[in-house]
Amino acid sequence: MDLTKFRRVHLAQLPTPLESLKALSRELGGPDIYVKRDDCTGLAGGGNKTRKLEFLVAEAMEQGADTLVTVGATQSNHVRQSIAAAAKAGLRIEVLLEERMRRDNDYAENGNVMLDHLMGGVVHHCGPVADLNIAGEELADKVHAAGRKIYFFPAGGSSPVGTLGYIDCAAEILAQADDMNVEIDHIVVACGSQGTQAGLLVGLADANAAVPVLGISVGRSQAELERKVLSLAQDTVAYTGLTATINPDSVVCDDSFFGEAYGQPTDAMIEAVTLCARLEGLLLDPVYTGKAMSGLIAKIRAGVYKKGQSIVFLHTGGQAALHAYRTTFGGQ
Repeated sequence: MDLTKFRRVHLAQLPTPLESLKALSRELGGPDIYVKRDDCTGLAGGGNKTRKLEFLVAEAMEQGADTLVTVGATQSNHVRQSIAAAAKAGLRIEVLLEERMRRDNDYAENGNVMLDHLMGGVVHHCGPVADLNIAGEELADKVHAAGRKIYFFPAGGSSPVGTLGYIDCAAEILAQADDMNVEIDHIVVACGSQGTQAGLLVGLADANAAVPVLGISVGRSQAELERKVLSLAQDTVAYTGLTATINPDSVVCDDSFFGEAYGQPTDAMIEAVTLCARLEGLLLDPVYTGKAMSGLIAKIRAGVYKKGQSIVFLHTGGQAALHAYRTTFGGQ
């Protein structure tokens, strides 16, 4: 799809690399694993939200906003990147962080939270809420009432506008795989706010590429997540005017790997993060990519993905959160 008709600001270092994880592939004895390094987008440590923010910030500026408002959990990678994008664009930003769980001082003050303050975001806090986006819209109303021209965007930047970033990424992956003579059998990605998986599905459908995408849930049930991904993908098709059809059967999520709750460590996540660090020098995060990789590893061990196949793992970033989970990985 030609995205030039949509306004965009330059925030990300693109294209991000597509790399072979040879040591991890040998260790697991299964398919050839490749990693799409969207942790290398460059903005304040990088991550997948930067692709979305290129379109969201552009729309905010086009509408004459002077203040961005968005939301996330305490250790939100999205909020960190949004604050960085606001700084780069010369905009003010106010964010609402939801305390979904209590851990320790590292979780409350280190990692992404420390960077949020360092980059000048105006940070508000709330306890668990029924709908964080609605709470964010209430904050946006207050900021607007104080005289600011606001642009609100939801958790994860997962609106049809933000999802454009992953239509673009799908085309990028296909082009890189073609250059490397790699035939992709499956793409695996962490799925939380749905925009990344939805954008990939739209981009692949637009390219007539029959590459399945598996979303590993980081906190929602399979049924709820599949419903939300499908809805966002269909809304994105309508927004863009594409003729691509998103088949409901193409939306596949797995809720077997997030453990007790969003953000809570699991033994499998710890193993996955440790394996990638020690075999590949590749840093994952405890909330998203660590759990998604644990799902990929489990499926390889179960024979779902086999030797001779090529699997692309989309690294959505988030390594800053490792510092908030210091004790999980043996820190004193």
